[in-house]
Parts: sequence; structure tokens; C-alpha cells
Amino acid sequence: MSSHPLISVITVVYNGEKYLEQTIQSVVGQTYTNIEYIIVDGGSTDGTLDLIKKYESNISKWVSERDKGLYDAMNKGIRMAKGDIIGMINSDDWYEPEAVQLIVDAAIQNPSKKIFHGDRYDVLKDGTRKVKPFHPSRFKFVYYGMTYNHPSMFVHRDIYENTIYNINLRALSDYEFVLKNLLQDSEVFQYIAISYVNYRLDGLSGTMSTKEILREGYTARRNAGLVFIKNSFSYCLRLLIRTAQFKF
Repeated sequence: MSSHPLISVITVVYNGEKYLEQTIQSVVGQTYTNIEYIIVDGGSTDGTLDLIKKYESNISKWVSERDKGLYDAMNKGIRMAKGDIIGMINSDDWYEPEAVQLIVDAAIQNPSKKIFHGDRYDVLKDGTRKVKPFHPSRFKFVYYGMTYNHPSMFVHRDIYENTIYNINLRALSDYEFVLKNLLQDSEVFQYIAISYVNYRLDGLSGTMSTKEILREGYTARRNAGLVFIKNSFSYCLRLLIRTAQFKF
């Protein structure tokens, strides 16, 4: 890898005018400059396109058309990307100014690594932020749920050439993607112990029922390659924990 690699950053958006400008400005304002910025819009009907056009000179590529949901749009952006490493920043989140530089430094210092991730700031409804660190427990990730901060991830294009996001899952395709790569080769991951992305706490998974979450989690683990016995254990463990949470 060169000392100044091309980094692709993708924003997926649908009717996201409320926060999109902050997202765009956070990419445009990066201290690292060799960035290809791609926006994939799902056919917005609000002011999203006006914002995209406002910053068109700072955007390398953009498209606005109907898609099959979040993960389909993410895959579309990946296919458009030309960078050595690809990051995803959703339209209601934003990067810290040094985010991409941190990734580039880590990639140069760790040439064998392919998936870079770090901590994040969770942004509450009142605007306050709390650090959400990566939890290193492999057991918790495999058997309970997402411990990696997907919004912080930057992924080498070699990985995306072999694995993309499952468009048949509503909310856990990112979990499936990370788990599949972890089970195949955990040595490709590189953790950066810094919070460099801001994440608003109003994601899709919060609107799903316990039954939907358990079913989708089972499917994601199966698709990622987790064997039946371990997957069944995970299902029962998550059911017990969620039942206890609602009971108490």
C-alpha cells in the first residue's frame, strides 16, 4: 500500500435531509484528503437531493434511484468504489476530523490487516455523547450480539470482493458480515482504541420485536458459518437474556 492510498467513503441515505449536511461536512472536512466520496440515495422525496447538489463539487459520485433497502444500497456503493479501503458513514452519523487519517496510519503500520475498527461516540437525543468502546469478548460477539462498532469500520476492498452485505436481512447484515469474516480469519481485524465516529441511537433494530431479532440473529449466524449446535445455544441464550430484561 502506498503512503497516500485512495480511501472511499460511502454514505447511504433516504429522506435524510435532517442530518445529511453534517455527515457530508464531516467527510469534506477530513484532515486526510485523498478521499473518494460516494453518496447512494434511495430516491428521496424531501430536500436530500438539494443538499447533495449543494456539495456536488465535493462528491466524487452520487446516484439517486430506488433500491431494495439499506444493505442493497451499501452494496451498490461498494461496487462504485475505487479506493483501497472503504468506509461507510450513514446519513445521520458523522466522523471526527481525523478519522480517515487514523485508518490510513493503521493500514500502513499493519499491512496484513484488512478490517479496521475502533470505538464510537453514541449520541443521545439531547445531543450529549457517550463513548461506546469495542468489547473484545469473542464469546459475547459470537453468541450474544454485535460488539464491534460497525460505523467505525473501514474495510479493504479485497474483503468486499469476497463478501458483501446480505440484502435479505433487515438489520443484522452487518453482524453477519463481521461474524463471517471473524470465523474465517480473525487475524485480519485491527482495533484502533480511539472514538472517531458519532452514531445517533435510533437504528432500525430498535423497532424490531424480540421474535424478529432472534430469528434474524439465528439466520445471520447460520449464514456466517456458525454450526447448528452453537447457533442453537446462542438462540437460547439470547432468548433467556431478553426474557429476563423484560421481566425485570
